[in-house]
Amino acid sequence: MTTRVLLIRHGATVLSAEDRFAGSTDVELSDEGRRQARCLGERIAAEIDAIYVSPMKRTRETASLVTGGALEPLVEAGLREIDHGRWEGLTRKEVEQRFPEEYGAWEEDPFTFAPAGGEAGVAVMARSLPVIRSIVVAHPEQTVAVVSHKATIRLLLSSLLGIDPRGYRDRLDQAPACLNVLDFKDPVRARLMVYNDTSHYAEGRVGVRPAGAGLSKWWDPK
Repeated sequence: MTTRVLLIRHGATVLSAEDRFAGSTDVELSDEGRRQARCLGERIAAEIDAIYVSPMKRTRETASLVTGGALEPLVEAGLREIDHGRWEGLTRKEVEQRFPEEYGAWEEDPFTFAPAGGEAGVAVMARSLPVIRSIVVAHPEQTVAVVSHKATIRLLLSSLLGIDPRGYRDRLDQAPACLNVLDFKDPVRARLMVYNDTSHYAEGRVGVRPAGAGLSKWWDPK
């Protein structure tokens, strides 16, 4: 059995462009995000047998643009983004100024620490990983798209590839509307074939953004 999972981050939003915490905030795609999703659809739409999404507007709209409405997105609550609690809508600088101790603890260990009212990475992994397993089991010998979110995807990849999840923010990035391809030989063994690829909308440029953009403070200390 081989199941191919196209793991996709949703397209850009206004809040993602401003580098604000917007995990549980149900923001829509920006015009640029819609362009990104359409470009991805031109690349992969013909390959997709089914498509799964988180409940958020930005993932559902990305899925619709990728498939051109040809497939009904299947909603899975476990694929939603990490909830940042009282940080939602704030920039990193604002969070550092208002909640310095809380932010420092989260920077040190975002996997087990959560801001007030929010989620830790371990909780996100615990709810999202079983969803991926169930998708793989349900679609043998098929290609399935999964549209999710930046932190959720990085935590899934950490688990599936054996990367220490405490460093997911330092070691893994996910650009808007990027494509990751995973081949599953069985529900627990995945091989990474493509990672964080944005060449479908890079307009002739190499589709890799500079280190530091939207990553952890370790990369971008400003």
